[in-house]
Amino acid sequence: MQSRPKYILMPMVNAENIIEDTNNYIADSHGVIRKGIRPKTENGKELIISGITSPGDIFCSVPGRLSLLSSTSKYKVTVAEVQRRLSPPECLNASLLGGVLRRAKSKNGGRSLREKLDKIGLSLPAGRRKAANVTLLTSLVEGEAVRLARDYGYLCETEFPGRQCAEYNSRQYNTQDPSELVTRKNMILATKQILKEFMDLLNQDRSPLGNTRPQTILEPGIQRHLTHFSLITHGFGSPAIVASLTAVQNYLNEMLKVIDKNFTSQNTQVSSANQVDVKSKLQEKDDNIRD
Repeated sequence: MQSRPKYILMPMVNAENIIEDTNNYIADSHGVIRKGIRPKTENGKELIISGITSPGDIFCSVPGRLSLLSSTSKYKVTVAEVQRRLSPPECLNASLLGGVLRRAKSKNGGRSLREKLDKIGLSLPAGRRKAANVTLLTSLVEGEAVRLARDYGYLCETEFPGRQCAEYNSRQYNTQDPSELVTRKNMILATKQILKEFMDLLNQDRSPLGNTRPQTILEPGIQRHLTHFSLITHGFGSPAIVASLTAVQNYLNEMLKVIDKNFTSQNTQVSSANQVDVKSKLQEKDDNIRD
């Protein structure tokens, strides 16, 4: 039995956010913010980084939103992750950031959060407006978003009915014309190649995530856009797309198996027909000789 090619999800940090040395920088969607610099957000409000703590330090631990009550997981949130939520493209305000960090609502909750941020060197101005639309992914910390992508990838690989879908569509668009079978096979092979090129690109994404900022591989022009997508989805986006395309690749592999099986069946039928024809001609020749 021919083994299926494996399409590996892009490198991701551990869901528990293992701490690494980040060498005194804090991640921003446009590059590195050095200590002591006062960058401006897209809203024009200053976001002050005074350098009191390291970006790899743990800011808090957050219970997961998607866990069952019997197996609740906690995810470590680093200072760098909080910085990413406060920076473009999201620019979360105190209310939304408090929701992400699962802080209970209270009369002075916003002020309390700003004071805690101030202690680690981050200043969140009061009255700021968010810069991006809120989605369900906005509520997830990066550790949980990464775990969601990982679990989704596992299910795409092991549970998606690629073979059944391929067999069903083969019956729907069945053809016995050998030339059409060849054309269809070439179309599938071309599709697989295009998808592979796209997946290879996504697997080279090195967006900052959790407590890591990997060395970039891609050109800055394309990495910048992938980083934007990673920031807006909290790390879920590209791995989820790769997982989905892996399911599509498996479906296409099963389609090729069906086509090859049809080729074999047709060749067997042609061979049998030729043998019958040869036997018929030999029998006819023998009959003529007897006559």
